[in-house]
Amino acid sequence: MTKPTIIKTFQPMALAACVLAGAASYQGAWAQDVKTDAKSNQYCASIADAASDARFTLQKQALADMEKEIESRIKVLESKRAEYEEWLRRRNEVLEKADETIVLIYSRMRPDAAALQLTNMDEEIAAAVIAKLNPRVASAVLNEMEPGRAAQLANVITDAPKRDKNTVRQN
Repeated sequence: MTKPTIIKTFQPMALAACVLAGAASYQGAWAQDVKTDAKSNQYCASIADAASDARFTLQKQALADMEKEIESRIKVLESKRAEYEEWLRRRNEVLEKADETIVLIYSRMRPDAAALQLTNMDEEIAAAVIAKLNPRVASAVLNEMEPGRAAQLANVITDAPKRDKNTVRQN
């Protein structure tokens, strides 16, 4: 047989062999994909507990951080509550200083005379007397006072808690 005849005879067989080899390699690749999927499923199953443990650890840490923040806010609220309790205590003490008899006396005085006497009194006692007076009488007395002293007594009556000017309100 001559060389071209041999090639013509064996060429279809070679082509068939190549097709079979390609098919076999595809089947091998598919089998390898199945093995890879099985391995990845096995890997995922083996780390599932570790992943859930890590997730729980992160959640636990987040809860611990939130708890610390809540505790700090509770401390701030407790300090504010104590501050307002002290304010209420001082206000009640000031109001107790004004005896009913004294209040009755000042309520029957002329506003200008009462204003003059209350101006020269201790500011807490004067504020307590004004606070217990009828609002109409108290406004007339405060109207007769020097504006600075009247404002000072009004501040004592309201007993606004002393605040630092540089403090920032916390949310």
